Amino acid sequence: MSRVGKYPIEIPAGVEVQIDGSTVRAKGPKGEITKVFVSDIIIRKEEDKIIVERPSDNNTHKSLHGLTRALIANMITGVNVGFQKTLEIVGVGYKASKKGDRLELQVGYSHPVVVPKRSGIEIELPSQTKVVVMGVDRELVGEVAACIRAVRKPEPYKGKGIRYEDEHVRRKVGKTGK
Repeated sequence: MSRVGKYPIEIPAGVEVQIDGSTVRAKGPKGEITKVFVSDIIIRKEEDKIIVERPSDNNTHKSLHGLTRALIANMITGVNVGFQKTLEIVGVGYKASKKGDRLELQVGYSHPVVVPKRSGIEIELPSQTKVVVMGVDRELVGEVAACIRAVRKPEPYKGKGIRYEDEHVRRKVGKTGK
């Protein structure tokens, strides 16, 4: 049995979940998400719990069992609490600003880099060197944060660049004189 897939998913108060075959729709205080899953996996709702089952012990069904359960749990957490990733900008003169809906990054290039707004994602700037990406879809929040980080990844010599808040950048020793 899948270690993750065997646990039922609790539905918190204020969250509505509708299951229509292999389509799951979750609606809560933060928003709404709809996802379509593989039709082989059995998803059913019992009172205030969702149970995910697999039809056989086939390797494909085993792998999809835990994945489906985790994705549904993330949907429920997203519409109830939401997800966020915080990025730090490190470097002299490196900063971020908002121009309308777009995020503008000045990270050492000859021009500012513009990151367009994605639907379902909010970007906040608590300071010029911190970017907070928030949303209800965990996958989309991670993807947008990764795109922002890819503009200027942290380099190992001085540590300049865009990094996640809890990321540790391994530093290298530079040239040494003789």
